[in-house]
Amino acid sequence: MRSNRFIPTRRTLLGFGAAALVTASMAFTPVQAQSPTYKVGSTPTGVPFTFLNVKTKNIQGVMVDVINTIGEKEGFSTDVQATQWSALIPSLTKDKIDIISAAMYATPERAKVVDFTDTVYSYGEGLFVTKEDISAYKTPQDLKGKTVGIQVGTAYVKPMKALDVFKEIKIYDSIADIMRDVELGRLDAGFGDLPIVGYQLSRDEKSKLRLVKTYESQVVGHIAMSVKPGNDALLAKLNSGIAKIKSSGELDKILVKWGLK
Repeated sequence: MRSNRFIPTRRTLLGFGAAALVTASMAFTPVQAQSPTYKVGSTPTGVPFTFLNVKTKNIQGVMVDVINTIGEKEGFSTDVQATQWSALIPSLTKDKIDIISAAMYATPERAKVVDFTDTVYSYGEGLFVTKEDISAYKTPQDLKGKTVGIQVGTAYVKPMKALDVFKEIKIYDSIADIMRDVELGRLDAGFGDLPIVGYQLSRDEKSKLRLVKTYESQVVGHIAMSVKPGNDALLAKLNSGIAKIKSSGELDKILVKWGLK
């Protein structure tokens, strides 16, 4: 009687061995780590540093180009989110975003609640008035007795209040709001980030405002990105990227693109 028992041949055994090796190699194949995506907070009203492109509905500008270029160098992606100026630091400390990349000065006061990167760009405040006002203001003291507007949360608020020369300092959410009220005569003058004010007024031929070119900035600060305190790995990654785009000339190209160099 013929037996039904299976007797493996040498060829069959070799086949089993090869299959086992393939299976084992698949099991131990290293999985490539996906590049991280960081949520980046940027303001929608800080032309040319960060602003909302109404056509694409995306935030763009100097600091967006900077963080995206660093991401290419350091192996991460970005999710740039429109964040109001006053909400930037709270959003970072509450883990709603991972990075602030905007026109924010790295001040000692802010450094108590966030960790700043190395400097990206430096500038001071600019003064703007109506075109009808032809005075050659040089210092804040030249505006004694006048009502001025300053953006909330900026490094200019405290020093300007300390001067005690203005009739009143009104605090606004955005530079655009200050410009509106200067045009309407509700303010005598407005202070704002010099590159932002200069960029906006140079591109608006219908504006009734002018940048006071004789004015000398009193509060010169240094723009840096920031992360939540203790996120040393991300901070080191950003600083590495800043060094790379400075040495390669890519940062200069970004500044030239946006009229800042």
